[in-house]
Amino acid sequence: MSSKPFKPSRLSHSQLATYEAPDCEKPPLPPTITFGRRTPSGRYISYSRDDLDSELGSVDFTSYRVDLPLTPDNQPMNPSISQKLEQYVSSSLFTGGYNSVTHAHLMDKVIESQANHSQMAGAKGSSCAIRGCDCKVMSDEHGEDILPCECDFKICRDCYKDAAKAGDGICPGCKEPYKNTELDEVAVEDLNGMPLPLPPSGGWSQMESGMSVVEPTKSVLVRSQTGDFDHNRWLFETKGTYGYGSAIWKKGGNGKEDDDVVEPTEFMNRPWRPLTRKLKISAAVLSPYRLIILIRMVVLILFLAWRVKHKNTDAIWLWGMSVVCEIWFAFSWLLDQLPKLCPINRSTDLNVLREKFEMPSPTNPTGKSDLPGIDVFVSTADPEKEPPLVTANTILSILAADYPVEKLSCYVSDDGGALLTFEAMAEAASFANVWVPFCRKHNIEPRNPESYFNLKRDPYKNKVKPDFVKDRRRVKREYDEFKVRINGLPDSIRRRSDAFHAREEIKAMKLQRQHNEDELVQPVKIPKATWMADDAHWPGTWLNPSPEHSRGDHAGIIQVMLKPPSDEPLFGSVDDTKLIELTDVDIRLPLLVYVSREKRPGYDHNKKAGAMNALVRASAIMSNGPFILNLDCDHYIYNSKAMREGMCFMMDRGGDRICYVQFPQRFEGIDPSDRYANHNTVFFDVNMRALDGLQGPVYVGTGCLFRRVALYGFDPPRSKERHPEMNLSVFPKMFGNSTFLIDSIPVAEFQGRPLADHPSVKNGRPPGALTVLRELLDASTVAEAISVISCCYEDKTQWGQRVGWIYGSVTEDVVTGYRMHNRGWKSVYCVTKRDAFRGTAPINLTDRLHQVLRWATGSVEIFFSRNNALLASPRMKFLQRIAYLNVGIYPFTSIFLIVYCFLPALSLFSGQFIVQTLNVTFLVYLLTITVTLCVLAVLEIKWSGIELEEWWRNEQFWLIGGTSAHLAAVLQGLLKVIAGTEIPFALTSKSAGDVVDDEFADLYIVKWTSIMIPPITIMMVNLIAIAVGVSRTIYSVIPQWSRLLGGVFFSFWVLTHLYPFAKGLMGRRGTTPTIVFVWSGLIAITISLLWVAINPPAGTNQIGGSFQFP
Repeated sequence: MSSKPFKPSRLSHSQLATYEAPDCEKPPLPPTITFGRRTPSGRYISYSRDDLDSELGSVDFTSYRVDLPLTPDNQPMNPSISQKLEQYVSSSLFTGGYNSVTHAHLMDKVIESQANHSQMAGAKGSSCAIRGCDCKVMSDEHGEDILPCECDFKICRDCYKDAAKAGDGICPGCKEPYKNTELDEVAVEDLNGMPLPLPPSGGWSQMESGMSVVEPTKSVLVRSQTGDFDHNRWLFETKGTYGYGSAIWKKGGNGKEDDDVVEPTEFMNRPWRPLTRKLKISAAVLSPYRLIILIRMVVLILFLAWRVKHKNTDAIWLWGMSVVCEIWFAFSWLLDQLPKLCPINRSTDLNVLREKFEMPSPTNPTGKSDLPGIDVFVSTADPEKEPPLVTANTILSILAADYPVEKLSCYVSDDGGALLTFEAMAEAASFANVWVPFCRKHNIEPRNPESYFNLKRDPYKNKVKPDFVKDRRRVKREYDEFKVRINGLPDSIRRRSDAFHAREEIKAMKLQRQHNEDELVQPVKIPKATWMADDAHWPGTWLNPSPEHSRGDHAGIIQVMLKPPSDEPLFGSVDDTKLIELTDVDIRLPLLVYVSREKRPGYDHNKKAGAMNALVRASAIMSNGPFILNLDCDHYIYNSKAMREGMCFMMDRGGDRICYVQFPQRFEGIDPSDRYANHNTVFFDVNMRALDGLQGPVYVGTGCLFRRVALYGFDPPRSKERHPEMNLSVFPKMFGNSTFLIDSIPVAEFQGRPLADHPSVKNGRPPGALTVLRELLDASTVAEAISVISCCYEDKTQWGQRVGWIYGSVTEDVVTGYRMHNRGWKSVYCVTKRDAFRGTAPINLTDRLHQVLRWATGSVEIFFSRNNALLASPRMKFLQRIAYLNVGIYPFTSIFLIVYCFLPALSLFSGQFIVQTLNVTFLVYLLTITVTLCVLAVLEIKWSGIELEEWWRNEQFWLIGGTSAHLAAVLQGLLKVIAGTEIPFALTSKSAGDVVDDEFADLYIVKWTSIMIPPITIMMVNLIAIAVGVSRTIYSVIPQWSRLLGGVFFSFWVLTHLYPFAKGLMGRRGTTPTIVFVWSGLIAITISLLWVAINPPAGTNQIGGSFQFP
């Protein structure tokens, strides 16, 4: 591998340059206001003033098509040059950062295995056989070598041109004239001297552009082409039906007779159809549901008033604790129930989406996709806790998604900077050459190979192509080999690094001996580096950490694993050597980029939120998709059309005010009984559907489709309040001093607008505006992306405060969504018939409790911060504010819950109860509250579609988590607020995804943690209290059966909820840690001694003197 500097300009294959990283101490540059942008072909596309303004008002669009002619200053880039530039980018590893020069390392090989896809990272093809030339052999669109002579002499494009011109067409290898004349055009190709023939009508699609006409109430800024070329002569001396102002519907739609193209009159007669529909819950279910909520609310108020008035004078301490707890429980229930008053369902129509954006129309005669781009973010941080095979499968499911290939980009954030993750992603890109076309050819679902090949249903159902069985067998074999390569990467990297380290030590020893012939040679100590496949140091984290090569100290890295695809479909060739036949299958792959942001000591990297913000900036420069899909490394695309479903909401009428579309989380690998409520269906199918009827669901960290400009901190369109600070003059202070990034903002805003295909659509864009060619991805663009992921780029900016993912909480997802809702944005909950995404969840009790602990700790942080819903702006709806308030308050319920769980035991120990007597009034209140709770549960099950068992599991784990993890979260949050103690962030371990003998082995593993002490204590105390209460009542002269029944009933209520916890502690025979039995024995002995001291047996001396409760 060679490391050479490069400069930010268009480069040939062999040219390299230098790019200085921005100085973090320099003041921000003044804003650069642009009124247009230059396309790769040299055209200048202007923005209207309305395109740059986020508030369009009630403007009606009239759309027509303008075909721009090919002129000397308006020529498309030579495809061979654009391919060279992008091949150079995909073959180079870019590194750099703070106070360092950005380097482009040209790589001959990224992984040790062979990969030959034309979009793959690494220089493709063989080297030129001409002495002194290091260029690559000419290749076709499939990446195959082109050999112009029958002697198979390997020659590059430049040398072939020299041989054809200066060498009279003589082959340098066999010295015979070239017989293949098909490549003559390659030799005479000269961009500067190209003739300017009238372009054929079939080729106009590359130069087509969508324009919009606005009513005279708005001024339109029009900028013409610049240059000395005589446009009038060009236009009027030709006979083509094209030119500026030529807004006509050509016969056949594209200048050809085509029966498949629909005439404009038919388009005008079609009724406008929405992309989404809101499905309200049946009134027969919703009305009783709201009525029962009201009844229960009134009963709770009456019950609490009755409890306050009727004190238990015999045990005032018991009565006081119970009343305080019951008041808090009523308040907590109210916060949880009020946001559920307006649940709704939604549906999408993918046929309408296809008709509007991918079918021929007057504004899009060729039917090229007019959908906006999507940048998919996948985050990983530790290959030991997050296995590379899991991440690779997630990447493969993204690359195979059913979305226009040229509009899809995937960015992998490796926050650990590990070579293992880097090479695993390169292997995934190589295997995608086989997997993605196979999925497209046979319409495979799901498109995660690990999940697909482990399906427990018939894989041949509904498959009609005769070659499916053969293709599946071959791809399965390839996937097994792929898994072996992924699993062998750690050992391969270690062996390779050891071998190169030994070689370097030998070289150093020889060099030392040459300079010191007569002196004793001291042992040479060389840092043990981690080496890449092309014999170069890995710029990220080494296996043996050293300065500038550790988790918290390494350079920024960007590698284009798969370069951007072409804009036109690329079908497979007829080749017997290919694994499967792909002649009618598009074999293009989406853009895939590996990103590892720079980390340096002294700079806070802000965990996952900081990594996401680095991806936002890098993607804005490289692809600038107006929408961002965020996925965890273990959450893959289960429904290949999921992105289309989300885009229905964004592109529908009023979609410009939607900040994100949240999909429900669905999980695999959960035990059939769902012992610890891992599916969390009550939250995802009840609470989130209900919030969808308000201002929208909360952001839960993964499976969320964002609008990019909403992440940038802008207010929604047509907002009544305007912030004067949000203008171009302050953009450098908000977004940093990258002009590339600032210039991309209005483009992303415009491209993310819905279609202005109906008078009621506000702030829309003209149809056909996104069918233009994509921007070229060259070396200077990647160099700029390196600069914006430097460790100091965010200094003195609004990143993490107003822009991007918000910092300061371990639950950055909830805070980020809250900030958007607080600015007036809306969100949407998209529940698809087939699950959109699926992931893994910890089924081990300890891991599950630690996960809940992290969520609850983040909620406590939110409560004690300025993100508390009590401080929300008037833009947030009242019930939405109640929902966010509940998010911050729910962990505090643990304090009252633990006290209440001990009350039955204290009642049995003391012989008293929370009320003076179990009279009819108390029993009626208790029965009414219980019955209304059950009725509400049944109605929620009815309108949400969950099952009764799922609701009960949620109730059980509410008490388990409330008596363990939530209490620890409250204590940690208080320590942070009072003492400033930082809360540790623990990464949740993911399953490796390999098939083992016992799929649920983790379920039975017991790992001791201190947060288990409170629920263990509660169980032991209640069991002992039941035994004490029963024995005392039986042997009592005057037995108090009512008090015993009350205490025993509530103790059993507590123990029933803790049953899954107790079952988890048992594990399997011989697997329970000894410390569990030790703690249980100590707790039992302590309680027994305490009871004997408080209430000794009659006729014996009291231990430690008398003690009585007041």
